[in-house]
Amino acid sequence: MNIYAIRGAITVDENTESEICRRSVELMREIVLRNPNVSHIVSTVISTTDDITAFYPARAIRESGVIDSPLFSCKEPSIDGGLPLCIRVLVTAVSETESKPNHVYLGGAKALRKDLVNE
Repeated sequence: MNIYAIRGAITVDENTESEICRRSVELMREIVLRNPNVSHIVSTVISTTDDITAFYPARAIRESGVIDSPLFSCKEPSIDGGLPLCIRVLVTAVSETESKPNHVYLGGAKALRKDLVNE
């Protein structure tokens, strides 16, 4: 058994409940899809930029079916010139293999970590 952290981020097109829900769920599903060796998610930390106010991404993720692990939400620090409308996650997971985690950056968030984008 191995424990590792999977990083991910996604941008939303607008600060609306439906867009935040759609993109939050898309990010978590893509993390699960790209990390098939994960047997269990231990916990997920979710952070958002100050301009995401219409809905909690953690609530969207919980309502999508992630019910067996804790979710924690927090705010990203406000940085001049930072990427707007961004949701970031840090997923702590258990894997049955020693494979490296596949980090997931989608939408405008691909610019955050070009070195980790697997596309």
